[in-house]
Amino acid sequence: MTPTIRDVAERAGVSIATASRALSGARTVTPDNIERVRAAADELGYRRNAVARALRRKVSSTIGMVVPQISNPFFPSIVEAVERQLQESDRELILCDSQQDPSIEARRILALVERQVDGLIVNPCDMVRSAPAVRAAASRLPLVQLDRYVQGNVSDWVGVDDDAGIQMLIAHLVSTGARSFAFVSSKPTNSSAQLRLEAYIRATSRLDGRSAQALLLGEFTMDWGRSAATQLVSGGHLPDAIVCGNDVIALGILRELTIRGVAVPDDVAVTGFDDIGFAGVCNPAFDDGASAGGTTGARVCPTPGRADGASESSRTAHRHRAKHGRSSIDATVP
Repeated sequence: MTPTIRDVAERAGVSIATASRALSGARTVTPDNIERVRAAADELGYRRNAVARALRRKVSSTIGMVVPQISNPFFPSIVEAVERQLQESDRELILCDSQQDPSIEARRILALVERQVDGLIVNPCDMVRSAPAVRAAASRLPLVQLDRYVQGNVSDWVGVDDDAGIQMLIAHLVSTGARSFAFVSSKPTNSSAQLRLEAYIRATSRLDGRSAQALLLGEFTMDWGRSAATQLVSGGHLPDAIVCGNDVIALGILRELTIRGVAVPDDVAVTGFDDIGFAGVCNPAFDDGASAGGTTGARVCPTPGRADGASESSRTAHRHRAKHGRSSIDATVP
């Protein structure tokens, strides 16, 4: 038979109320009683019923989180930062992967809401199709959108300044002598892809005598990077620089260019965006840059309890996470 709190109290020689307070860490219990109650609980194999405790307190001490694709190395860094912050406030994380599918995402969000999590952190996979589920959840509990967001003023958002990151990246490439560019990114179905595409078009349209040679839009995946590199090489004339919408695409491009005998940086510069951990071990390696993954994840954690009253700074918290490959410098500096 599963031991109960009554069994623990009898074994420790205290009241049920004292045993309950001792196990919950209440300061009103003497150290001696706490020690006796915990010893009794260990001897009996007693485990607190988290569901019953949540119902009594009307707080589950859990936060739900939904990300588009956990296999993308960028998202684990955010999840790690969120979980580290939650540990400091004795809260637990329930993580779901939407698999880049708005219908799956909607089911995951609803499941977390029905589990009565205290708040939700959502990285929506689609600006338009994710909006109904995110909006519905935000009407029922505190919700923060992280890194990406849906259309409309649905909830608070914590993310980076994609526009500034791309602008800085193009400015750097121009300063090293690049005169022609190709942009390889995801189709603009999510806010990150749309903002980076718009920023690239704005940045390159202002360049006199330079050409924004190609826009290749697919997915934020390594396979798409390899496919895009194949298209560029097959075109017969490579640009001076290939600007990638994220590091995963850049890794795919570097791999395919290497297989095809294209030298980076001698033949073409390749840039990434996100500063994922794997970027430092590819060949040629990317320069280390300021990673926003951990920072953004850490900044979002204080917000779930006050999604309707977060400060203006939390709504506009930006940190650039654009970076360039070491190759983009070496290719143009004598």
